[in-house]
Amino acid sequence: MTDIQPIESCLKFSKILIANRGEIAVRIIRACREMDIRTVAVYSEADANALHTRLADEAVPIGPPAPRESYLKIDRLLEAARNTNADAIHPGYGFLSENADFAEAVAAAGIVFIGPPAEAIRKMGSKTGARTMMEQAGVPVASGFSPMNNEIMNNEQWAGAAKKIGYPVLVKAAAGGGGKGMRIVRAPDELDEAVAAARREAANAFSDDSIFLEKYIESPRHIEFQVLADSFGETVHLFERECSIQRRHQKIIEETPSPFLTREIREKMGNAAVAAARAVGYASVGTVEFIVEPSGNFYFLEMNTRLQVEHPITEMMTGVDLVKAQIRIAAGERLWFGQRDLSQRGHAIECRVYAEDPANNFFPSVGKIEEAIEPVRPGVRVDAGVAAGDEVSIHYDPMIAKVIAHAETRADAIRKMDAALADYKLTGITTNISFLRAVLAHPAFGRGETTTHFIEEHLRDWQPEAQESEVRSQKPELRAMAADPWERADGFRLGTGAAAGSGRQASGGVKREAAKRQTTRAGGHEALEAAMPGLVRNVLVKEGDLVEKGQALVLLEAMKMEIRVAAPHAGKVVKVLVSPGETVDRGQRLIELGH
Repeated sequence: MTDIQPIESCLKFSKILIANRGEIAVRIIRACREMDIRTVAVYSEADANALHTRLADEAVPIGPPAPRESYLKIDRLLEAARNTNADAIHPGYGFLSENADFAEAVAAAGIVFIGPPAEAIRKMGSKTGARTMMEQAGVPVASGFSPMNNEIMNNEQWAGAAKKIGYPVLVKAAAGGGGKGMRIVRAPDELDEAVAAARREAANAFSDDSIFLEKYIESPRHIEFQVLADSFGETVHLFERECSIQRRHQKIIEETPSPFLTREIREKMGNAAVAAARAVGYASVGTVEFIVEPSGNFYFLEMNTRLQVEHPITEMMTGVDLVKAQIRIAAGERLWFGQRDLSQRGHAIECRVYAEDPANNFFPSVGKIEEAIEPVRPGVRVDAGVAAGDEVSIHYDPMIAKVIAHAETRADAIRKMDAALADYKLTGITTNISFLRAVLAHPAFGRGETTTHFIEEHLRDWQPEAQESEVRSQKPELRAMAADPWERADGFRLGTGAAAGSGRQASGGVKREAAKRQTTRAGGHEALEAAMPGLVRNVLVKEGDLVEKGQALVLLEAMKMEIRVAAPHAGKVVKVLVSPGETVDRGQRLIELGH
């Protein structure tokens, strides 16, 4: 990849600390290496032997596996930077990348933060405040409601606000992104639980449980614009990325150009993105996200004040290395090209490779990677955070790699991506690679009919090919999992033995029988067991409680997702076998429930 002008050595930085892990840490390390900048990796106890620690020039331990005790600890990150004499800190994405307090603390320590000014992060970090600013800047926003001055709202007040907006509504975290702290509510009786769950997830992911409501737009497209700005007032956009293929509000396939946008709509959205960035005095790379109706009307969604996961497709299409651009701007350089110098060349697609089971409602997968053989083809790039022998743990996001393909046309890019995914070998864990290929092969995707409901409408009951199903059925960790961990009665399995709770047929759809097969103990009690390793976030009942079918009993956290363990039937809690803060293994008993 080459920039519009040749990359010059960045003389200001001799060493950069990367306050992140996994794929993005590896990506930044490689960019720094090309710029002759030394790198410092940080790692939790769970990441002591991770790929990013092996590739960096130095590696510093920062604490236990839980992010709040390591990757979210500002003081430990600053101490690591001081002790290694780092000139700058690159936050990557996620963790503290959009934390204004972190950006301020870095600057106060005399270290350069490779990202936008803290004030810009703060303004855009509050989704509610950002909505107001965008309205003032002339950027379209959808109708919504947010509490004034973080006022504490009761259930009746939330219900009144939702009724005024009109169902369906979105409950959204005011801080952060990535689908965390977000719930769709289609009826009033779903609102209370959605508000509570969104608050918990937001607090866990962003240390901020503030939420707001927004009108949910049916059959929308999720289209975002990459922006780039220097510290001298120059701002450009690098065109759009179509990010509509999602599961649980998280993207899995992105492409550019969007097959939907006309030249006129593209120009309007690009201008709106630049206006949004200028409104907050932005400098660095950033992304302005929009929701687009079938009519072509678009509305501001949020601005991600950081590097985006899907940045490689923009790099492949424009030739601009966005990580190097971040570093150069942070080092004080002026933007070295203008809007007229940028053009869309060909078509690029990115597929996110997750450690998860799409046939089991995208249940996360943990374990050791036995084999990792990446595709090697012209026009194909792999950004991976793991290699053979690495562990995929419960503590972090399940995305482990990205495959990027670039070709002259969209059809060629789809074919090239499919061939690359077919070549990609990852064994020892379950991945979504076969599912990604199924999306690419679907006629609706080929026609460019990509809304955020694509998976729900076209691949809801997807199952792998018979041969793959047979291989998967031999893995005890998969046989033991419940049919649907994200639904009301799942996130656990009943009874003991590898066969409990399976209920899957290779030739048919997923059978919703997680609560049907049961093994009883002394006195007819049933044991609810964890379907995968995780952290007990909360225990919502005590021994002796009478519970209704579907009532939440325990909240687990695994791979940054909340898993709700609910009662499969009405009964009495006989024993509570776990406590909040406890780490549980797959198959560990959580609750004993009587009839």
